Amino acid sequence: MGSFKLMSSILAVCFLILVTMPLVAQEPPPPAQDLEKAFPKKPPYSPYAGRHFPERVYWGDTHLHTSFSLDAGAAGCRLGPRDAYRFAKGQEVIASSGQPARLARPLDFLVVADHSDGFGLFPLLLNGDPKVMADPQGRRWYDMIQNGQGGAAAVDIATSFGKGAISKGFFPVPGTTTFQGAWEEVIKAAEEANDPGRFTAFIGYEWTSLTGGNNLHRNIVFRDDGSKARLTEPYTTQKPLGSDNPRDLWKWMSGYEEKTGGHVLAIAHNGNLSNGRMFPIIESFTGKPIDREYAETRALRERLYEVTQIKGDGETHPFLSPNDEFANYERWDKGNLNLTEKKKPEMLEFEYARAALRNGLKLEQELGVNPYKFGMIGSTDSHTGLAAVDEDNFFGKLSAYEPSAERATHPMIKTEIAAIMGWEQTASGYAGVWATDNTREALFDAMQRKEVYATTGPRMIVRFFGGWDFQAGDANMRNPAIIGYSKGVPMGGDLSNAPAGKSPIFLVAALRDPIGANLDRIQIIKGWLDAKGETHEKIYDVVWGGDRKPDPKTGKLPPVGDTVDVPNATYTNTIGASELIKVWKDPQFDASQRAFYYVRVLEIPTPRWTAYDAKYFGITMPPEVPMKGQERAYTSPIWYTPAK
Repeated sequence: MGSFKLMSSILAVCFLILVTMPLVAQEPPPPAQDLEKAFPKKPPYSPYAGRHFPERVYWGDTHLHTSFSLDAGAAGCRLGPRDAYRFAKGQEVIASSGQPARLARPLDFLVVADHSDGFGLFPLLLNGDPKVMADPQGRRWYDMIQNGQGGAAAVDIATSFGKGAISKGFFPVPGTTTFQGAWEEVIKAAEEANDPGRFTAFIGYEWTSLTGGNNLHRNIVFRDDGSKARLTEPYTTQKPLGSDNPRDLWKWMSGYEEKTGGHVLAIAHNGNLSNGRMFPIIESFTGKPIDREYAETRALRERLYEVTQIKGDGETHPFLSPNDEFANYERWDKGNLNLTEKKKPEMLEFEYARAALRNGLKLEQELGVNPYKFGMIGSTDSHTGLAAVDEDNFFGKLSAYEPSAERATHPMIKTEIAAIMGWEQTASGYAGVWATDNTREALFDAMQRKEVYATTGPRMIVRFFGGWDFQAGDANMRNPAIIGYSKGVPMGGDLSNAPAGKSPIFLVAALRDPIGANLDRIQIIKGWLDAKGETHEKIYDVVWGGDRKPDPKTGKLPPVGDTVDVPNATYTNTIGASELIKVWKDPQFDASQRAFYYVRVLEIPTPRWTAYDAKYFGITMPPEVPMKGQERAYTSPIWYTPAK
């Protein structure tokens, strides 16, 4: 007991000492100026320290076919998925026509998107499988291919498929050994080629809705590796296992994600060959106006649109944009995909990207959701296994149209309605993706947030930001992304609820392809919805090369000039600009009106692939064949939504 009292007394004395003496157990605080250095108010001296935004654009193709696609194989393609990845990585391969082929520069990523319908059939057809040969249709196609009529066989296959007239006796469907084996080979090829940080090989396929010959195709891209992709089989269009209705494809996508915990996206393309069905207000499958469910699901599942590729450019059309001097670019507008139905002017509104973006504003006001709020990319849709669309290295749509003296003047498809000639193929395009790394995950996530843009082939670097506080001096930044991300949103982003008295301000920059042509100009295309519910568009020339001045009466900027030497397939970069950058403010902004803005970058005129062919083969092209053009880029839009 005594010892307890003694201990208590000692503790009490210690406590009194502690509370009455100065605290000296810790070091005294440093001077205030030193603390300010430890916790700086300014960003670090190095503007690149701690950077977390996408700092590099990655180039790729989300739409390439190989011999695993029935139509590609029938048209002569003998390169498989592994060959396609080797070529995309920059390796030299021997094309199906026997010619050596190599890219000027490797790609960063690739999606082999072979058609899911008929997966695995072509090898059976080519090798004369007994089951195929026992069917009259299969035997006819086999004989055509063996007799050098592969192109005609490919057309017949596509036409028969569009009519639902392919024999079910030999056609592979999900659940069969042939179909499953082909899917496994596609997955294996992608897994072998995928090299995170260096090259991304996405697992994917194409869902090929072609009812009545009207193109409603979608490319399906997986974020996941083979461990999840193997848990499903590609969705097809053949009933009862598949469907030609996009609503059913979206249900399949949801089912895959619920089953695996994975992620998948769909990318539509070639609305110009849908004959008014790609971007509907009235659904062709029901004859009724699209509803909120359609709008919500499409906006969720189809966040990108392939706006340019070999089968024509899909930004806009002269009929829809009569005041756009650059609208008449690489048009395919004669009919639907297999030229069984002629094109009518009233179809065009529901086929092109700009018109869809405009109608999306109207539908959002009516339904509360914008179904056509998509970003824009380019890809090839090549059926050769070769993602080669540089004008001087163009290997065509089909292996039957790989470089030759005859390919330009030979019909690709010819019906009673019209013909599409070889020279009408467009050497286009590629997808530019602003991502944090070259991996499936980072690239896919960038696609989902629409931080992407399309080019017709050149690899110009394009930045586009929108906000409320950009200043003219921001255009002096050598790295516009630093100020762009800090003050605004990038391409694919949203602005809303305009501050009182303010208009949206955009920072846009473009740098020419280092081995390509100078730039003519940067334009911003605006679309908006007025108080009466009508949509409008206007094109603004924002910044351009040279000392040109807009016409005071028309406001039009004079052409940049032309240095193309067609006979020699050359040009010079003595006109235009190597880089362009500008801060631009909307001069006609109404905070109560929904709007979108996207950028179009134009190069100076350069030789078209037909000029390179004419020089190489020593031939004279027919007078109707274009020999030069202005390559371009289209960014994803930035949308403005008024306060509710």
